[in-house]
Amino acid sequence: MSDNNIPTDLSYILNEYAEDREQYFNAIAPPIVQTSNFAFKTVDEMRHAFADESSTYLYSRGLNPTVDILRKKLAALDGAEDCLVFSSGAAAIFAAVLANVKSGDHIVSVRKPYTWAQKTFDVILPRFNVTTTYVDGRDINNFQEAIRPNTTLIYLETPNSWDYAIQDLKAVAALAKEKNIITICDNSYCTPIYQKPVDFGIDLSLQSATKYIGGHSDVVAGVLSGSKKMIGKIFNSEYLNIGSGISPFNAWLLIRGLRTLGIRLEKSTATTQKVFDFLQSHPFVEKVLFPFDPSFRQYELAKQQMKGSCGLMTFVIKADTLQQIEKFCESLKHILMAVSWGGYESLIIPKCAGIKPNYFNAAKEEHRMLRLYVGLEEPEYIINDLQQAFEQYL
Repeated sequence: MSDNNIPTDLSYILNEYAEDREQYFNAIAPPIVQTSNFAFKTVDEMRHAFADESSTYLYSRGLNPTVDILRKKLAALDGAEDCLVFSSGAAAIFAAVLANVKSGDHIVSVRKPYTWAQKTFDVILPRFNVTTTYVDGRDINNFQEAIRPNTTLIYLETPNSWDYAIQDLKAVAALAKEKNIITICDNSYCTPIYQKPVDFGIDLSLQSATKYIGGHSDVVAGVLSGSKKMIGKIFNSEYLNIGSGISPFNAWLLIRGLRTLGIRLEKSTATTQKVFDFLQSHPFVEKVLFPFDPSFRQYELAKQQMKGSCGLMTFVIKADTLQQIEKFCESLKHILMAVSWGGYESLIIPKCAGIKPNYFNAAKEEHRMLRLYVGLEEPEYIINDLQQAFEQYL
């Protein structure tokens, strides 16, 4: 246990923490408390629940026993006092941001954040007179220069999920605290196993639990961790009001996913290195972007604040036409073309899928990027599939 009573032993958190098995017949797996509401014996008990929904079970839009087990485990993984679990990563982002801005405020965000974070900043918040400045987060000076007197929030995503740009979490957190600015970090790439933003002074750490936490591509969810005070504030306002909490069944699926989180990351990490080596040396690959590549621009910072890096890498394919890239992707037999990452299956997504064909420009490196997620298959299985697709590409 840590000084603030947050457990730190990974095996304990994943297998035992927050599970009071004597309360449910000593069952190894916790029950799915699939109920919409909870009954009271006295009017006074109900009155208390109305007055403070964070202290007792009233309605599963708020607290639910199965979800509570998951919340405690995920908060402990993040090294945080508390957390909330949402129906999607996008919902977690929206609640975290909305809870910390008001009309007239200003946000500083890293460039090219997750799509739905950027839409929040560019489409929704301007309706309420909240503005956003985007910066290259690789340089702390860019944050310093972008801060205004009305800046209330700094939004981070490290590493980014396409080019793996990294922010110095400790430096940004120190700058923000000096100016009384809230910090939020999207930690979906690393998971709390490989990086804990809260340990570096970040106020709110979020992640898409759809990915590594679930691990089986069968549930969509988001996690937001922080201090009890901050999480309590969000629970009593944005969380309850928007109604974007996770269902008990999906919470149970995530608890199941947590059981194998460590070993899945180990497997993916080992395989990723072999696939990286293959792509790095392939004649049809111009470059590979991966944070734990010694030639990566921010390799030293990655090693300082990340314990590991698995699964996700981007490679730039040598191509003169859009059709060549499309043929490569469509020739893959086992690697699926799909969004997201973190499940058991390997996935690929070409950047050109988000570009109108008449805008494609082979001279732009970004247009030739393909993001590969390395799943739990054997490395030879993945490499052989890539190789046969390259041969079709000839």
